[in-house]
Amino acid sequence: MAGEASGDLHGSNLVKAMHRIDPTIHFYGIGGEKLRGAGVEIVANLSEMSVVGLTEVLSKLGFILKVRRNLKELLQKKRPDLLILIDYPDFNLSLAKEARKNGIKVFYYISPQVWAWRRGRIYSIAQCVDRMAVILPFEAPLYEKAHLDVRFVGHPLLDAVKRKYTRKDALKRFDLKEGKTTIAILPGSREGEVKRLLPVMLQAAEILEDRLPSLQFVLPLADTLAYDFVAGMVNQSSVDVTIISDDAYDLIGLSDIAMVASGTATLETALLGTPMIIVYKVSTLSYLIGRAVINIDTIGLANIIAGKTVVPELIQRDANPEAMADEVYDILINRSRMDAMKRDLLDVCEKLGSPGASQRAAELACEMI
Repeated sequence: MAGEASGDLHGSNLVKAMHRIDPTIHFYGIGGEKLRGAGVEIVANLSEMSVVGLTEVLSKLGFILKVRRNLKELLQKKRPDLLILIDYPDFNLSLAKEARKNGIKVFYYISPQVWAWRRGRIYSIAQCVDRMAVILPFEAPLYEKAHLDVRFVGHPLLDAVKRKYTRKDALKRFDLKEGKTTIAILPGSREGEVKRLLPVMLQAAEILEDRLPSLQFVLPLADTLAYDFVAGMVNQSSVDVTIISDDAYDLIGLSDIAMVASGTATLETALLGTPMIIVYKVSTLSYLIGRAVINIDTIGLANIIAGKTVVPELIQRDANPEAMADEVYDILINRSRMDAMKRDLLDVCEKLGSPGASQRAAELACEMI
């Protein structure tokens, strides 16, 4: 059960790997186009459930609860051999408890971020999950203390994040000009966060265009978003932005710097070695509640894995056009700062383990069937 775009990606790679081991396995559950393309029977689309922020959940709560009820009924009726959960903890742990009641084994792939907030959940997770596959090296010891069968499999993005083209070919494919400074805009994969962040990012782009010559802006479109939805906002800006619907990794990889919404995209950008700033903005109430319960100093995965601030984070009021433009401008003109960031991002990649996470996780899951 995947409730977000990153879960759709990682879940689809897991399903493909499991099918290589046993082509007869039938999958059904929550997902998006990637899981559907991998052969999963989709019973609820993740695009209708994915939100950022605690208070933002309220607008979709009725639908989310309805989907959860339907899935619990399916677990009782179909009694699958295995329930596979991918992150999305508040929703998925309820399903795990239902599966445990019905004698269905539970495999949890990609841990909830218990190291960031509500660490006490580790013990409740251990009571309803049979096996956990984690993707960050520091997560396994946390679950081992709760006597849960846990394995560190490496990060699946190491397999997924790859460039298809040379820089020259990519520039030609996207109709971009060599010699111009390319700035990528990544406003997120959910409509709500895009509505909050994209206008601000575009305003920052306008400021940068006034300060620096020869800029070109690109926007890799998340496959959870409609082109017209994003283009409608971009067209309200004076900045010329090239929106690309495919080959996002090539687009990010050729960029000189990126403005990135906090989330999986920050780690994807790090793996491509592209310097960035991280931007995060939710409702004031969500932010205040989050500050009260979150026990880490940084929110970007690259910074968390590095154990220090590798890339700047602009949060809430700091996520304004002027501050964003200032950070991007300083990184672009300060070569030593940019080179140091690239070295630190390389170190982050090395800490994530070796490729093959999806295959290792698939073997662990198939052992349980």
